[in-house]
Amino acid sequence: MKTNQFMELALEEARAAGARGEVPIGAVVVLDGTVIASSGNRTRELNDITAHAEVAAIRMACEALGQERLTGADLYVTLEPCTMCAAAISFARIRRLYYGAEDPKGGGVDSGVRFYAQPTCHHAPEVYSGMSEVQAAEILRAFFQGKRD
Repeated sequence: MKTNQFMELALEEARAAGARGEVPIGAVVVLDGTVIASSGNRTRELNDITAHAEVAAIRMACEALGQERLTGADLYVTLEPCTMCAAAISFARIRRLYYGAEDPKGGGVDSGVRFYAQPTCHHAPEVYSGMSEVQAAEILRAFFQGKRD
């Protein structure tokens, strides 16, 4: 699948996160074709293990809109969300989730626990995987290669 403007912004957020020494993952919240919020990982910067790109972007979007739910909003993220982020996406009532690279080890959407397939999940977004997958995976690969060198 090719890149669209929102996933390109998520990739930019991922690159910026990597430049800050964070694991390079980026997320963008879009409502009615307008970017409401975007963020990269900020766990090290904020000393907060919950400051994943998705959670940070969701928090920013909720604050910007003055509401706790993001009904009708779409989320673009460079890596398959972990279980914590999948839950936050569900609780925020995100309409559609677009993600780039799969995360067989830590993903919680199509890998691992498959959060949205669980009977205890109250809201499951439409999920579209593989958008800009090659670019997203390369950003991560280069970051971790740099850590090993």
